[in-house]
Amino acid sequence: MKKILFTLFIMYGFGLNAQNAQTTDYDWKKMDPKQRKEVINNLSPEERKELLKKFRNNMVLENLEIDAGDKTEFTQLYNEYLENQKQIKGQFNPNFNPETLSDDEAKAKLQQSFEVGQKLLDNRKKYADKMQQVIPCQKVLKLFQSEGMMRDKMNERKPHSGHDNTARPKQNP
Repeated sequence: MKKILFTLFIMYGFGLNAQNAQTTDYDWKKMDPKQRKEVINNLSPEERKELLKKFRNNMVLENLEIDAGDKTEFTQLYNEYLENQKQIKGQFNPNFNPETLSDDEAKAKLQQSFEVGQKLLDNRKKYADKMQQVIPCQKVLKLFQSEGMMRDKMNERKPHSGHDNTARPKQNP
């Protein structure tokens, strides 16, 4: 829940044109943070997920300045890409303590992380090629740059779990 709210507020802070990304007739820009939080808390999990997806898509479309005629096709490709990335990431469980693994278990986990990382890269290449059929490669590159910046920002603000507050940020394969 906190992650969803945090992401929504980050997207709002990036100047997202939320007027176009409404599930209902809310004017997100005119609401104060407390009102937005209340509205979001009253949404079902499915509605929250859909709202977040719309915010994200509108932010990307606005940031990349996608032509009106290409928006639908690009959005479909982008959502497919993200869904595939999510499925691939789901193949690796990062919640383990490496210090408790045997040498063989650690080697297997390390190899698995390399394999998942390669699948993520292969998927990124595949969708970069597909997206270049819709938008110029400069915009595809800008998309991947902004993805990295967003991930870095979220990792900066994400509370680190662990036994102490000095835990390192989680890294995905």
